[in-house]
Amino acid sequence: MSEPQLQLSRRRLLALGGAFGLLTAGGLASAATLAHRPAGTGGLLRSAIELPPAFQVPLPRPQVLAPVSTTGGVDRYEITQREAVAEILPGVHTPVWTYGGSFPGPTIEARRGRPAVVTHRNELPVPTVVHLHGGRTPAEFDGYPTDFVLPASWPESGGHGGHGGHGGTMADPRAVQSRVVREYTFPNEQRATMLWYHDHRMDYTAPAIWRGLAGLHIIREDSEKALELPDGERELPLVITDRAFAADGSLEYPSLDPSLRDRPGVQEPYMAGVLGDVILVNGAPWPVHEVAAVRHRLRVLNGSNARHYELEAVDQDGRALELVQIGADQGLLSAPVTHRRLPLAPAERYDLLVDFGAVPVGGTVRLLNRMGSGRTREVMAFRVVRAQREDTPVPQTLATDLPEWRREEAVRTREFAFRAGRMGEGHGWLIGGRPFDPAREDVGVRLGDLEVWRLIADVHHPIHLHLVGFRILSRGGRAPLPHDAGLKDTVSLRPGEAAEIISRFDGYRGRYLFHCHNAEHEDMGMMANLEVR
Repeated sequence: MSEPQLQLSRRRLLALGGAFGLLTAGGLASAATLAHRPAGTGGLLRSAIELPPAFQVPLPRPQVLAPVSTTGGVDRYEITQREAVAEILPGVHTPVWTYGGSFPGPTIEARRGRPAVVTHRNELPVPTVVHLHGGRTPAEFDGYPTDFVLPASWPESGGHGGHGGHGGTMADPRAVQSRVVREYTFPNEQRATMLWYHDHRMDYTAPAIWRGLAGLHIIREDSEKALELPDGERELPLVITDRAFAADGSLEYPSLDPSLRDRPGVQEPYMAGVLGDVILVNGAPWPVHEVAAVRHRLRVLNGSNARHYELEAVDQDGRALELVQIGADQGLLSAPVTHRRLPLAPAERYDLLVDFGAVPVGGTVRLLNRMGSGRTREVMAFRVVRAQREDTPVPQTLATDLPEWRREEAVRTREFAFRAGRMGEGHGWLIGGRPFDPAREDVGVRLGDLEVWRLIADVHHPIHLHLVGFRILSRGGRAPLPHDAGLKDTVSLRPGEAAEIISRFDGYRGRYLFHCHNAEHEDMGMMANLEVR
């Protein structure tokens, strides 16, 4: 699907909202009839600066953050959130917001069962909130949107709630805020996988991530070593994002209030999401990476605000290489799944094996985005520079610890509608017909309960649950798609589609969230509270 099909006007948005009323009444069968509607996931921002040619900039590898202490069975880290200047486009200086001065932020390498305590210091001009996406985290450290870390200059009247710019002022009596410094404890009591951390401030998540507040958090465990998966130089984290650049080299973003202080939201053409015209991987535009002619492990994250990708690896002869999926959001699959093309929604992660063995030395493999057009059809390239003997087979059994949840064991089934709608005097994005309110309980579950959730969409919505992973049971009343395998924490709902997921709500009690991870949708009301008792 090309970018011209991805534009969404307010009239179109409201028309979908009207059609959606019929969809909720008809359930899964009606959802399937709307599944062929064009996707409306954003407006395209075009850069005003000359852009570099593709496949010239080397692929950076995100730096790994060293702990400041490892005593007492706990790894302790310190991160300062601060403004910096990055050279994203060659020779161009771009102001960014960073974790520790780098774009993207530094990677935390954690061990399963070994807690990580991360002290964040906010030297930015606005409040921030840190959320470990996919983490099984106690509620007080999960990064609830109103649990601000206030900068030193923020007035005392900065409040204990969100700005609520789309539906009026909303106070949150449960907000727990700190000034300048906050300590987050991540137990890492979960399966080995690649998570990511990012800003989650209420009403302003999208522009904060766009400016640079995101980084990786990888959990490892010894059992992975027995699988002999590619490691070291042959394991590549790939954070795929899109951005647009102003004429002066700064990041272009259509905020209603560029100070991110008083008026949340984006200009009307971008209400469905902001798409950039530059594809970055690990902060570099259309990079190239030199590889040996052997199998590599690609740890892929879609860190974009709203852009969906459909990845395909193609060699110089136009032949598609196999993308062998070995893991999903929440860790390894039970067995590998082979794809030619792989859809990737915002916040989704895939663990892939790609074999460059059949590519001659000097050959090139391009990673393409079949949902893009023009230059956004290119993501990055791999250049084969040397022959090497392959010594890492693809394991046919990967993991044996995935939960075997069965629908008939669920204590209840719930249904949630994700659609455009009216918020106060304007328009936004709603769950069950209501915009987010931090003071309202939307869903209450008992600790340990197994539930089935039916999620129904009007347009593209990547839906993320905090605290728990889930299995996808069905799409449109049919079997899940091949890429739905494994344990997920984000499910990509296609336009007009209904999907069913199953999860056990265990781990911790407290207040959590579920929401759309199109970051503009999230900022404009598409979140709901989940209380685990």
